[in-house]
Amino acid sequence: MKVELVPALTDNYMYLLIDPDTREAAVVDPAQPQKVVDVAKKQGVKLTTVLTTHHHWDHAGGNEKLVKLVPGLKVYGGDDRIGALTTKVTHLSTLQVGSLSIKCLSTPCHTSGHICYFVTNPGSSEPAAVFTGDTLFVAGCGKFYEGTADEMYRALLEVLGRLPPDTRVYCGHEYTVNNLKFARHVEPHNPAIHEKLAWAKEKHRCGEPTVPSTIAEEFTYNPFMRVREKSVQEHAGESDPVTTMRAIRKEKDQFKLPRD
Repeated sequence: MKVELVPALTDNYMYLLIDPDTREAAVVDPAQPQKVVDVAKKQGVKLTTVLTTHHHWDHAGGNEKLVKLVPGLKVYGGDDRIGALTTKVTHLSTLQVGSLSIKCLSTPCHTSGHICYFVTNPGSSEPAAVFTGDTLFVAGCGKFYEGTADEMYRALLEVLGRLPPDTRVYCGHEYTVNNLKFARHVEPHNPAIHEKLAWAKEKHRCGEPTVPSTIAEEFTYNPFMRVREKSVQEHAGESDPVTTMRAIRKEKDQFKLPRD
């Protein structure tokens, strides 16, 4: 499979998911429809599918215009609030884009109908990919707008965390540097955080994306994936992973970012 990162708005990512065999493509969260059409044309692919992670305007706001620009598109999502929705999916729903298999993973919390899309190429040994919208970011997670710490724990640790470790994580925003600054605050003695932060700052300086990461990597530096670790629990003053999740999310919501 080929994944083309397409920056959108101020810090969003749209993704073109391409099956190299059939040249069929899906777009994830097409916030800027014309840009999507232009990239698909440049890549020489046929856009057939829209994968919407959640209903927020900066992810689903371009759906209506896109279906006018490309008639016949199938629009998938897990929430009736998603514009131009043609097929509502639930946990473990499956679909195909060319020869690529896509499994829908329900991860409610940021929004109640949030879906992540897990993609494999059955005829290939290449790593899988997961499009995580605003549930899992590199070194962070989404705000709990419509859900609870319990739900985010399940989403991160029991759903996404159980995917193959080499699964590539494609998230909805470029928040990596700021997320790692918070991670460093939570675990100042974690070398994985310091290494990743130095790397991410350099990428940022060069104007390059920090996406994708992998599930295995996230377990080394993402505090929200590390709520079972003693060091993160001690920082939060908690002894339970879910109460730790609640405490560090609340702390991050008020966190004042250091300049360096």
